[in-house]
Amino acid sequence: MVGPARPLFVLFGSSIVQLSFSNGGWGAILSDIYARKADIITRGYYGWNSTRALQILDQVFPKDAAVQPSLVIVYFGGNDSMGPHSSGLGPHVPLPEYVENMKKIATHLKSLSDKTRIIFLSCPPVNEARVRDNSSFFSELVRTNELCRTYSEACIELCLELGVKVIDLWTAFQKREDWLNACFIKDGVHLAAEGSKIVVEEILKVLKEAEWEPSLHWKSMPSEFPEDSGYDLVASDGKTTLNPTEWTFHREMQWD
Repeated sequence: MVGPARPLFVLFGSSIVQLSFSNGGWGAILSDIYARKADIITRGYYGWNSTRALQILDQVFPKDAAVQPSLVIVYFGGNDSMGPHSSGLGPHVPLPEYVENMKKIATHLKSLSDKTRIIFLSCPPVNEARVRDNSSFFSELVRTNELCRTYSEACIELCLELGVKVIDLWTAFQKREDWLNACFIKDGVHLAAEGSKIVVEEILKVLKEAEWEPSLHWKSMPSEFPEDSGYDLVASDGKTTLNPTEWTFHREMQWD
């Protein structure tokens, strides 16, 4: 552990989380936005579903940890929603079991701390044509937008019931006309940079609107070591220095 201690944001989920620092991913974007404000770490696992998540929930989020996360963003559902395999193997989780699993995850996270905030991400759509084109490695691969929609709606309904913030990625992606081609890498499932930008935009919207104390929106959080220094770059007057703490000019997008 290095200091000073910052608020801890944990991204917990399947490969959408594991790959969130790849391809201009949403985890990497959030880390840039929250530089000097919060530490963002991933606990993402390729191919995992909500049942496997429950098996290691206490290891990832021990209740007796000295430091508990300020924010946990949870994504499971894409693998759960895949059609069942005839062998009985594979990541498919029946819808009622998925809902119960997600309820248990939410309940555990809520118990960590009075200040631990939670956001669930619902299942986004997929590019079915690309999924089919890249399915030769798998047996009986069934991944459809109708299944994604069903699990997305179940996740949203559960979160409304539990009072947990939820982002409807199923709808958010499809607001963009070219979402089928713009939002995914070649497998049709995992996110390209444009898809990740949608995720970040939706997360920041929730954080800005949430009536949480303290606020976890980046513009409301204090920066680390914000004081003026004579070692900063010298301004054009040749006499004063410029405090760079809140500079954002380097960003391709100026996030709200």
